[in-house]
Amino acid sequence: MALFITEKQVGQLLSMDAALAAVEEAERQLGLGQAQNIARRRLRAGNAQLHLMAAALPSAGVLGYKAYTVSRQGAKFLYMLYSAETGQLQAIIEADRLGQMRTGAASGVATKYMARRDASVLGVFGAGWQARSQVEAISKVRSLSEVRVFSRKAEHREACARELSTALRLKVVPVAEPKQAVQGCQIVATITTAREPVFEGTWLEPGTHINAAGSNYLIKAEVDNETLKRCAIIVTDTLETARLESGDLLGPIERGTVRWEQVWELGDVVAGLKPGRRSEQDITLFDSHGLALWDTAVAAEVYKQARAQGVGTEVGV
Repeated sequence: MALFITEKQVGQLLSMDAALAAVEEAERQLGLGQAQNIARRRLRAGNAQLHLMAAALPSAGVLGYKAYTVSRQGAKFLYMLYSAETGQLQAIIEADRLGQMRTGAASGVATKYMARRDASVLGVFGAGWQARSQVEAISKVRSLSEVRVFSRKAEHREACARELSTALRLKVVPVAEPKQAVQGCQIVATITTAREPVFEGTWLEPGTHINAAGSNYLIKAEVDNETLKRCAIIVTDTLETARLESGDLLGPIERGTVRWEQVWELGDVVAGLKPGRRSEQDITLFDSHGLALWDTAVAAEVYKQARAQGVGTEVGV
């Protein structure tokens, strides 16, 4: 019998601390060559698109895949978790909240290894549901004195700032100009649907770390050519994924601004094979697209907690 776990139950079972620990260990295993990840594949029929992502995490004894559809009716996410020992289906998990948490956790892990230790001001581009987990995760790995939220719509940035201030007990302020979310910030996070860069690379101050997490299509880019020129270290989740869908990197690489040889994988940084930064003055970038391995690691944690707490519905398969 497998467990069916709902979105609401995922929210009850999964903490950001647990998501951070799961994603960090999964990245370490990937860097050491002890985990496998298959890049996202996309299929289209009629008005819907199907996305498939799979991974294996032997250290946790699991493997599985996420399947989600996007259509005019929105997006629907499911994660299928299997035992690596028996091949039995362990859980069917509604995975919208799970995906939000693992995306934020990945930025938190990147920030832990790549941002300056004294980084205390975070600028965020985007005020949607994904922005919440970005701020929460980053606040777990750095002591933040201020968070600045920019969105083109004033009501969105103001609502996001109010919600985060209450939920995280942080000073979170909405800002009216994009420059205000970059200048004076030691960490910048972008999680938007923008097709064009959301800030100018000339605004970045020495020592800034950037998490760019909104672009996973060739036609979308959140950072500009100048940002790539100024980055001393560029890290992505996997090179396979970046070569398929990084709107942030593929254009600058085509133009010769950077080379693939300059782009490292986050797993190598977490495993200690590559540095996250070399100096306090380095500008660093984590270009995030989303890995099935993060879903797998976090799904394993959700399943473990569900079994321990007696949460979920048994289903025959």
